[in-house]
Amino acid sequence: MSRVFGVPVWLLVLWTSSSSFGMAAEKNVILYVVDDQGSTDAGCYGNGVIKTPGLDSLAEAGTRFTHAFCTSSSCSASRSVILSGQYNHANGQYGHQHSYHHFSSFPNVKSIPVLLADRGYRTVSAGKYHVAPEEVYHFEEYVKGPSPVKMADRCRDLIAEESDKPFFLYFCTTEPHRPFKREGSDTFDPADVIVPSYLPDTPECREELAKYYGSVQRADAGLVRLIEILKETGHWADTLVIYISDNGIAFPGAKTNLYEPGMRLPCVVRNPQLARTGVVTDAMVTWADLLPTVLEFAGAPTKGLALHGRSFLSVLETEHPQGWEEVYASHTFHEITMYYPMKVVRGRKYKLIWNIAHGLEYPFASDLYASTTWQGLLASGSDVYGKRKIDAYLHRPEFELYDLESDPHEVVNLADSADHAEVLAQLKEKLKAFQKRTKDPWIMKWEYE
Repeated sequence: MSRVFGVPVWLLVLWTSSSSFGMAAEKNVILYVVDDQGSTDAGCYGNGVIKTPGLDSLAEAGTRFTHAFCTSSSCSASRSVILSGQYNHANGQYGHQHSYHHFSSFPNVKSIPVLLADRGYRTVSAGKYHVAPEEVYHFEEYVKGPSPVKMADRCRDLIAEESDKPFFLYFCTTEPHRPFKREGSDTFDPADVIVPSYLPDTPECREELAKYYGSVQRADAGLVRLIEILKETGHWADTLVIYISDNGIAFPGAKTNLYEPGMRLPCVVRNPQLARTGVVTDAMVTWADLLPTVLEFAGAPTKGLALHGRSFLSVLETEHPQGWEEVYASHTFHEITMYYPMKVVRGRKYKLIWNIAHGLEYPFASDLYASTTWQGLLASGSDVYGKRKIDAYLHRPEFELYDLESDPHEVVNLADSADHAEVLAQLKEKLKAFQKRTKDPWIMKWEYE
């Protein structure tokens, strides 16, 4: 029998074939990003009105996170963190990329598509892009579609292609961003919607939520179709699928804010290598953790990269993992006219928000200010929005400290409480250490102003 370095040829061939197959079977990645979906707005997150069979089935087959957070509650800034693994104060994408806003990441930033292309990946961006410059966030191919379902169909050739190169598909819907899109059966009676506590229970808000629900279902339909394609092409067994929202629901009090409705978001992950399914984990993760997670799955090195997160692959089968008890957030702009830098440290019990520009009235995104929900409330003469006084929403103190266990709505500010002075001091030091660690230019504001 022929032998190569003492190993039988038939065994070498079998080992080589199995290794090649296994390597390919472990590396396909789909990162599915919807636009402005709230943390409770899906069946698997407890909403019994919205129908989200795609996300629900993904949760049944994988892991659902209950404590996942964006780091900046604004589209472009958040997407830059998703793709770079760096907080936006470090990658330079401080706010919106498009039009006169004109924010752009630094040219030395390394992104998921570029790093995976270097590893031999086929990289495709489908749908909303919204970051700059293109050479930093470069994909080999760009796909558009009139709906999430049709866009998924246009990605079928990529998924089905017989290739020795794995694929990375960055699939971004424009739903459920305003104006809320609906079609077919995606209609709801305003009387049936669930009004979350941070929104006012008014006819205008219910009407907008009914439209939003339809748009959420439209986004989910694209995921349903992608899962079908993965199964039809045999790639359900070798593709990591991650589902997230870029930031909170597009209503005042959520999007552009670093209150919980703006930053605590859906995150469902299905790793085909794991045996356990239907896991619910309370690991606290952020979108800065996505790049290292994808790179670990792909077997790509992270040495030499200036990453601000860490891979969460190891906790996907653990309900209460140790060492995942704290997250940070950093927001600067939404639109160019909306300068309001905020820094956040959030643990299980306490959350500290540092409003650096607290002397300014809190700025509105143009579409949120124009919403019938906000305008209807102004016309009514009410001084309360959800659980918060309108004046407290518009005029914020320098520090907001909340006990999330006793005050999940974040309305009782403990920053001036003598009983919480030690907690406040500890969290301030944590923020300073975070800023120093991530090279945040706004760290000078502790002394400069």
